[in-house]
Amino acid sequence: MNLIDLTKQLLNRLTSNALPYKHRNACLGMVFTLIILLLVPDSESIVTEQQSTDPILEINNLAFSTSTFDPLNNIQEPPLENVLSVETEQEIIQSTRSIVEVRSGDNLSLIFDRAGLTPQDVYRVSNSGGDASILTRLYPGYSLAFDVNEERKLNELEVIISPLESYLFKLNEANKFDIARIEREPQLIPRYKEATINDSLFLAAQRGGISAAVTMEIAGIFGGVVDFMLDTRAGDSFNVLYDERHLDGEFIGNGSIQVAQYTNQGEDFTAIRYVNLNGDVDYYNLQGESMRKAFIRNPVDFTRISSNFTLSRRHPILNTIRAHKGTDYAAPNGTPVVAAGDGRITWASRNGSFGNLVVIQHGERFETKYAHLSSYARGVRVGSRVKQGDTIGYVGSTGGATGPHLHYEFLIDGSHRNPRTVHDQLPKAESVPDEEMDRFIQQSQILLTQLNTITSSPTLAQNTLPVNTRE
Repeated sequence: MNLIDLTKQLLNRLTSNALPYKHRNACLGMVFTLIILLLVPDSESIVTEQQSTDPILEINNLAFSTSTFDPLNNIQEPPLENVLSVETEQEIIQSTRSIVEVRSGDNLSLIFDRAGLTPQDVYRVSNSGGDASILTRLYPGYSLAFDVNEERKLNELEVIISPLESYLFKLNEANKFDIARIEREPQLIPRYKEATINDSLFLAAQRGGISAAVTMEIAGIFGGVVDFMLDTRAGDSFNVLYDERHLDGEFIGNGSIQVAQYTNQGEDFTAIRYVNLNGDVDYYNLQGESMRKAFIRNPVDFTRISSNFTLSRRHPILNTIRAHKGTDYAAPNGTPVVAAGDGRITWASRNGSFGNLVVIQHGERFETKYAHLSSYARGVRVGSRVKQGDTIGYVGSTGGATGPHLHYEFLIDGSHRNPRTVHDQLPKAESVPDEEMDRFIQQSQILLTQLNTITSSPTLAQNTLPVNTRE
């Protein structure tokens, strides 16, 4: 009897009412089951049909059966995706990377302890030799990346100085660490910005989307020809072409200014970056003359001068007549303060009524002082060298200050001089050598042409292509 005949017989019984109620329900369930079996084809017909119409599927079925079944021991293997997930999990367990940032007051033992490592690990790494001395020069802002296994054994240590520079300590077969210095090159992307001054250079730059670092560099470049306190007027304008640094598609900081232009009371100034044959970098005008003097006019972007150099000023706290041997620049708390010239730092700590003070010696004759700072810039310490325009600290009100401002002093041969008037008596830096003028002009024309294609006001760039007038 086939399924069809059996189904018909059960239906006849159900319609005859000869069966008890419970039996009729059981038969009804069997009928539904038989109907489903009649409607669904058997598995052999499915396989046959697939094999005859899709040869690629036949290969896939064969591969699947081979990879999931072992005919020798009849042991079912886990699916491929499960195997991959297990391997990935084991890899994660075997290689765990954690990053610890260096804090103020940290030493190597404290950092290793926060990473869950022991003093023995500190000893083994610090005695690797070679460039291991970098471990004794850790500063806030650095990061240490630890790569350990499941037994908490250190496999790798990376000292990350910046996104572009790091030192890698890697465990070798001799159970010692090999050290390699890693340097990465960023992608440089040109950026163009422009702004018009209605109040101060700093505020105008903010409105133009220019960072404080780029603004201070602009002030340093033009500081030898423009007094940004006394010379600026509403309507002055400037533009700048500079590089942005990107790494792996992410912005990591600003690069160098390539060319900048400043219009002050109708007079145009152009500054071009030039790297001479010795590798030295400076900014020059179109005639190859240095844009800067030995000292910039103002070491801070400011709102106003609150107190000038004078020998008979009434002290605001002591209410006595005392000499004011410097210039006070009122500025918002945290405004960057830059070195007025190249030199070496001889003081960088508290000093009585000066509060946080930085003193820079410039050669044998000149010295500058920067007082009442809220904090010091990274790397500022006694003995370190600075270049003109480098940030050395930030405006504050430490010491005997009634409000946030910079107290700036200028000394020649140990005697205080008025920094507002002595500036014009100082020499300029060296200009482009005669033998490099053609090279300078060639590079300048490239930069100015690039600027001309970007700027919304190309007249200045078009009319100022340099020519060699020294021949």
